[in-house]
Amino acid sequence: MENNRNYFVAIALSVLILVAWQFFYVNPRMEKDRIAAEKAQQTQQAQPQQGGQQAAPGQALPGGAVPGESREQAVAKSARVAIDTPALSGSINLTGARFDDLKLKGYRETVDPKSPVITLFSPAETADGYFTEIGYIGSDASGSVPGPQTVWTLSGGDKLTPATPVTLTYTNDKGITFARTISVDDRYMFQVVDSIKNAGSAPVSLSSYGRVTRFNKPTTPSIYVLHEGFIGVAGENGLQEVGYSKVEDDQPVEPGKSTGGWLGITDKYWAATIVPPQETPFDIRFSHFADGRPRYQSDYKSDAITVAPGQSAEVKNLVFAGAKEVPVVDNYEVAYAIPNFDKLIDWGWFYFITKPMFKMMDFFFRLFGNFGIAILITTIVVKLIFFPLANKQYASMANMKKVQPKMEELKKKFGDDRMGLQQAMMQLYKDEKINPLAGCWPIVIQIPVFFALYKVIYVTIEMRHAPFFGWIRDLSAPDPTTIVNLFGLLPFDGPAFLHLGIWPIVMGITMFLQMRMNPTPPDPTQAMLFTWMPLVFTFMLASFPAGLVIYWAWNNTLSILQQGIIMKRQGVKIELFDNLKGMFAKKPKPAE
Repeated sequence: MENNRNYFVAIALSVLILVAWQFFYVNPRMEKDRIAAEKAQQTQQAQPQQGGQQAAPGQALPGGAVPGESREQAVAKSARVAIDTPALSGSINLTGARFDDLKLKGYRETVDPKSPVITLFSPAETADGYFTEIGYIGSDASGSVPGPQTVWTLSGGDKLTPATPVTLTYTNDKGITFARTISVDDRYMFQVVDSIKNAGSAPVSLSSYGRVTRFNKPTTPSIYVLHEGFIGVAGENGLQEVGYSKVEDDQPVEPGKSTGGWLGITDKYWAATIVPPQETPFDIRFSHFADGRPRYQSDYKSDAITVAPGQSAEVKNLVFAGAKEVPVVDNYEVAYAIPNFDKLIDWGWFYFITKPMFKMMDFFFRLFGNFGIAILITTIVVKLIFFPLANKQYASMANMKKVQPKMEELKKKFGDDRMGLQQAMMQLYKDEKINPLAGCWPIVIQIPVFFALYKVIYVTIEMRHAPFFGWIRDLSAPDPTTIVNLFGLLPFDGPAFLHLGIWPIVMGITMFLQMRMNPTPPDPTQAMLFTWMPLVFTFMLASFPAGLVIYWAWNNTLSILQQGIIMKRQGVKIELFDNLKGMFAKKPKPAE
């Protein structure tokens, strides 16, 4: 029992330390980083600077290229081909055949329907430069090959739509003609097919390359449950997830040569990836360049192919640029045979729970049209799955109540002999087949499910800006109300670390009531832990997505009902009301 007491003390102290760390260090630091990032961005936009060219893999970047143009100016200064699909709008830059102007029609920056749509790609000359480019690396024999500065000619089509592909052409001084056909579906996948025809008198060797390059990182700090940064699948080496900080010391990460796979850069909800020709071996590299203007780059370089005189070759790349919608990403994995493309969404270690959890919630969402309701129904299904185990634990807790008279007798028998009392109680638990920690099991058994649901709500774009009812307009964001300003009645927000909304308070109350359904643990340390745990969890979950807090509150409510029914069937008195009365009852004064 002494070890058991120390165990609970350690848990309590650990939880308190984590809460203090979150409120007094992590939250202020995140706020400080956010403000600093906004100031830095404003400073960059205010400085008149010059733009510069970008380098393909294997080439040096000349000069110190820095941003100095607005997005509109950068887009307007070059010849372009318009992109217009149900999901995307933007244009392709004919210089470099670069995808550097792309907006997502179906998503906005905030829950306000009048807020700007999400901008994914922007030209390199802007502060938020972000683009995808496909080109070639040749030799003296091949002459000039398509690269960052190549000016292509539009030779077929005038606008890229799902029904109308476009064709770009470029012929160099060696008689090599590149004809690039670009097509797009109604979501986020581009096909880039290059036909290379050698009209010269000598064979030429070419290596294709592709890169996703960006000049900034997300301004909102990520958390440990979500990967943002470089991502890819490198053949037999499998999934690669590399953070920005890992390459910022100018040491590139190179997973090795692959045959089959993909690469790119992922944000929480958006991603840009390239799927190289799957039959040709290629090298993947994740890099940070500081030669002039710092940038992050995910690129590949394929093994060389040889095109004989009078012959032609075909090179096919896929470019995904858009929202990480689960059905869309899953469909691309199957339709284009892209290995492990569903890992573009960070399902985490509990993949076997997380993804089925989303599928279930998505089913109920399509049935009822509200993700909040889908969460409530999913909670009921989860409770039904765990029903046998929960019943067993609740029955054990009910039996614990039955032996309360025997426990009182032991206390009188052993008096101040605490060691003897603890040993006798443990023997009583063993004889009666009672688990003294049964009160914790209803919480413990749902932790993996809780974490899986947290992942679903936090990482899936389907939850982004999904409303519930009333003041909850975004289930993926914390409850916007706070007790500090009396839930909006007072005209200020208060400090972030004291933010405590209505739903976290409801969750804390339900957790408190659930724990008060059980007899008070005889050990003072356990009793203290059970008393303070609801309050600690209330503050811990205050900054969590509202959808997760609603799940926890609803799950607690169902647990209270379930436990009450089981205790009544077992003929055991429900302790809830007596425990509540005992909290406010006056304790007798000790005898003189």
